[in-house]
Amino acid sequence: MKRILLVSSMCLMLAFGFAVSGFTADGAELYRKCAGCHGPDGSKLKSKAEADVLKALTGYKDKTYGGDKKAIMESIAKNLSPEDIQTLAKYISTL
Repeated sequence: MKRILLVSSMCLMLAFGFAVSGFTADGAELYRKCAGCHGPDGSKLKSKAEADVLKALTGYKDKTYGGDKKAIMESIAKNLSPEDIQTLAKYISTL
């Protein structure tokens, strides 16, 4: 009985892990929302370091960062999870 319970628990943990990983978007997918303003190839964001993008996106989300168009970025960033912000910052740094 203990063995069945242990095996069942392990299977459930694995299934949950795969399900959660399936909900994580990749950088290119997340960037599609950015392309309208920042260019489909990221031309307006090229050469931005991952740490700088991370700082900016986190700041927009927290409403502690930005210039004259910050309201637009704040409305977009508020819907990003911390994982999405990390993924997007990593992706943008490679453009």
